[in-house]
Amino acid sequence: MKGERTSFRVALISDHASPLATLGGVDAGGQNVYVAQLAKRLAATGVQVDVFTRRTCTSQAEVVPWEGVRVVHVPAGPPCPIPKEQLLPYMAAFTNWVEAFAAREGSYNLFHANFFLSGLIAADLKARTGTPFVVTFHALGKVRRLHQGAADAFPDERFGIEARLVREADALIAECPQDVDDLTNLYGADASRIHLIPCGFDPAEFEPLDKKEARSRLEPSVPQNAPLLLQLGRMVPRKGVETVVRALEQVEAAHLLIVGGESAEPDPAQTPEIGRLQMVAEEVGVAERVHFLGQRPRDDLKHLYAAADVFVTTPWYEPFGITPLEAMACARPVVGSSVGGVKYSVVDGETGLLVPPKDPDALAEALNLLLADPERAEMMGRRGRARVLRDFTWEQVADTMRRVYEEVALPPERALEPYSFEAYDVESAVADTIDRNFTDAVRALER
Repeated sequence: MKGERTSFRVALISDHASPLATLGGVDAGGQNVYVAQLAKRLAATGVQVDVFTRRTCTSQAEVVPWEGVRVVHVPAGPPCPIPKEQLLPYMAAFTNWVEAFAAREGSYNLFHANFFLSGLIAADLKARTGTPFVVTFHALGKVRRLHQGAADAFPDERFGIEARLVREADALIAECPQDVDDLTNLYGADASRIHLIPCGFDPAEFEPLDKKEARSRLEPSVPQNAPLLLQLGRMVPRKGVETVVRALEQVEAAHLLIVGGESAEPDPAQTPEIGRLQMVAEEVGVAERVHFLGQRPRDDLKHLYAAADVFVTTPWYEPFGITPLEAMACARPVVGSSVGGVKYSVVDGETGLLVPPKDPDALAEALNLLLADPERAEMMGRRGRARVLRDFTWEQVADTMRRVYEEVALPPERALEPYSFEAYDVESAVADTIDRNFTDAVRALER
């Protein structure tokens, strides 16, 4: 089927996570990668894909052709970044706009919602148009509340929305076995409608590289010959980076590279979690061995994985976790929390080691074990790469997802003629967006 053109049309709804976003910020992480990779892999098989995501600045064109996909920026709420915890009031406007866009551009065979807010949009569109939908939650509200308690800033309405989606979705996409258990045990999901489809990695993007050459790219403050640990991802407390910083006290001579944040420079004013972790590092006496590298371009990541001796990821909970796959693809052993998707992708004792979350002592023991035995660490890295090549490529994910789509979607003849990227006038789209934003601003001033 690869390379064929078809009239099969899918709308991926990703309210806050754009495939075009720079990764590493508070609201830019695994879901962005998931949506981007799934969209372009589906497009490569001939599926027509539109990705709907919220407009976050006035300069964004309404429609942006990208990697064989159209990214559609939806004017729902102010055109500025808004924490996802505060987006629920704007989802009705998002729904109305997508419905109008589909009426103008052509109907879809299926909506694929990502996150519960996107699921609400898809469920309401199904009620209005009859278009089926599938949902990947990426995280469940009840699990989040269990682990974060009062720190969970999402409104309680989330629980009712997720319960509705579990009832009404035509298929539920679980990313790991723990996700299946949570959907069935916490939400009473019908197991026959749950499809286990993990996340993936791109073999063209991540591969083993020479460690010495990779280290030569690092900042001068990072010693070339010291044991190096890497932690990479969103800078939020639940990712458990504090556990790694505290464990470092017991891992002699090792240095820790922390990648992520809202800017290329590790600025605590922009990323409060960085400031908090800097204080923890000072508290336990390891500040000189902790290097905050800030937000890095996607192309830099393979060199960072290659520079490390061990990749570390110790979240409190994790629906899946893409970074362990990327590390294994680079032939690096992974030490991770025995939670969610991490304990699914990392095989304890074979491709890495699993430890309890929030346990610096256990983490330090595992890290010392691998750093003291480079041959074992290297063997785990080789096994990890073999595992992800066999089971976790984005191409495999997209092929499996498409089969699910074909089970529940409207028949292909329901879609209109294929749109043409060549015929789409990007400059006019940008101009139209600017004109509309100017008009909106004038109206706001008049009020």
